[in-house]
Amino acid sequence: MEPKSKLLVIELWALGDLVLATQFLTAATKTYDVTLLAKPIARELQPHLWPGVQVIPFTFPWTAFTRKYALFAWPWRPLASVIRQLRQSHFDLTVSARWDPRDHFLMALTRAKKRLGFPRLASSLFLTQPLPQPSPEHRYEHWRRLGETLGFNLPSKDQIIFPPRNSRLILIHAGAAQSARIWPLDRFHSMARRLRQENHLVKIACNPDQRQWWLDHAEDVITPGTISELVVLIKTAGLFIGNDSGPGHLAAAMGLPTFTLFGNQFPAAFAPLHPQAEWIEGAPCPYKPCYDSCRFPTPECLYHITEQDAWLKLSSFISRHLPASPDK
Repeated sequence: MEPKSKLLVIELWALGDLVLATQFLTAATKTYDVTLLAKPIARELQPHLWPGVQVIPFTFPWTAFTRKYALFAWPWRPLASVIRQLRQSHFDLTVSARWDPRDHFLMALTRAKKRLGFPRLASSLFLTQPLPQPSPEHRYEHWRRLGETLGFNLPSKDQIIFPPRNSRLILIHAGAAQSARIWPLDRFHSMARRLRQENHLVKIACNPDQRQWWLDHAEDVITPGTISELVVLIKTAGLFIGNDSGPGHLAAAMGLPTFTLFGNQFPAAFAPLHPQAEWIEGAPCPYKPCYDSCRFPTPECLYHITEQDAWLKLSSFISRHLPASPDK
């Protein structure tokens, strides 16, 4: 049997972005020897989502939230070392689902024979096969286009199949990597109380810096310290409620219907990848999408979502997707 061609996949950003690559990575391992270049968190995800994928962990300086281009502070020696490692691996092809010239320049540095991506700002110079932007606009569609180009078809986001969940537990995750994506904690707290009044079983998880707030409000909150701890927690649940953040994408990839509170992003482009995912979207803003920063003291687009607004949509979502309570 001939050895598989060596494929390098580049996804340099955060947890949610990595999770959105799951369908592609899983399918690609059937045809290719797949290596993923990604942040170190990918090593934690690998045994849970793509066990057949090798991971090269590295945090590229331009993926930081602040001081991206403070060149004097860049880790130049480790950066040179990882590029040497990529060259010595002699990849047959490399792909990126981002229309990011930095990815494309990095792909050229690997000296892979074929380099597929979505060009922007003349970055087609670094690609051997520039691809047209797909439509519709969800980020997953770029992975689907790459898969199609490489000869395997990925399901549309509405056709991904997950086994049914039997748990009646509702998991609320109140955290996110950036404060601009966090709905106020007191509103999450009110929602949890109301769900319990409706005889629902609820667990709350949060970021470490939120933990004391929840303890002060008499909640037995869970603070996952690793991806594996978060995975174990998600496995106990039947539904997920949270911000536009990595834990919601991970929950969807593990089969949970998700309800997301969107502020500075468009759900059409970044909704969790589950056919039963639902959401509520915040107020319009001329600066959307503003990703992880906000021009205002508070993210008014997200704060515009009231408890009552969220409850009206959430209660309908729960009634459709959660097994009926024996008390009802």
